[in-house]
Amino acid sequence: MAELSNPLTLRVYWEDTDAGGVVYYANYLKFFERARTEWLRKLGVQQSGLQAEADCIFVVAEVQLRYLVAARLDDCITVTVDITQQGKASLHLAQQAWRGDTLLAEGSVRVGCVRASSLKPCRIPEAISRLL
Repeated sequence: MAELSNPLTLRVYWEDTDAGGVVYYANYLKFFERARTEWLRKLGVQQSGLQAEADCIFVVAEVQLRYLVAARLDDCITVTVDITQQGKASLHLAQQAWRGDTLLAEGSVRVGCVRASSLKPCRIPEAISRLL
């Protein structure tokens, strides 16, 4: 497998699965969210600080997911984040979940930057745009 971009490794716990020990489909959205949060943290951006200092937050505006192979209880999965397009107020991201060399799920996520106080769109702060 090629080197993964911005990887986050997670373990699948009971709480992530259905009665059959298979990861419940909606939990991939949580895994992708965690990977995006940790990716920003590695860049030096903490979302709580962004809200407190710039009155900005990132919100998910659109998601498309494709499920390929089920993840199961106790699997160790790696979730990736890659920017595919950067706008003034939004980011388009490609994300994938892997178990070793096996692609489990992939998706695209569009996040928008909004004012925390009004939830109205705003530009991504310049300091953060430079980091991305």
